[in-house]
Amino acid sequence: MQLVISSTGTIRCLYDESLDLHKLGKLSISRGSHVEPNEAGLWYTDLAPVGGPQLGPFGSRSAALTAEVRWLEEHWLSLSDD
Repeated sequence: MQLVISSTGTIRCLYDESLDLHKLGKLSISRGSHVEPNEAGLWYTDLAPVGGPQLGPFGSRSAALTAEVRWLEEHWLSLSDD
């Protein structure tokens, strides 16, 4: 898990359960995207919650999730709150 800590003390990360984040202080968790299939069974990643694009189509949910994480790491995680 990557933790990005701003000069104001705000920590940004892609949430998973590898660390107990409650030990770092009060949490504010929000959705970064929606990964959903369409009527044809193809998967899309909608990154609108963080101002991002829609990615896809993908033939599998796991491919859509991989694209989601890659985009969030490259475009959202490193944004500065300063």
